[in-house]
Amino acid sequence: MKSRHQAIRDLLLASHDGLTVNEIADYFECNPNTLYNTLPAVWGVYIDRWMTPKRGQYAAVYTCIKVPPNAPHPNTD
Repeated sequence: MKSRHQAIRDLLLASHDGLTVNEIADYFECNPNTLYNTLPAVWGVYIDRWMTPKRGQYAAVYTCIKVPPNAPHPNTD
């Protein structure tokens, strides 16, 4: 199965207010449980805040950092 990491990053970078797992799952038409395992492994993705529940549990709102074009790469010397 092809990795969705870059697609998830692109989606979150395009979202100005962040997205919940359910919103991301709706976009990709996949099971939210899959994303609970995937999101922690996607570089730059983090929980920005928690939404107050309408009913049930709080929902994490994920967002992604934008890497500046002039960011230095790690030096392996």
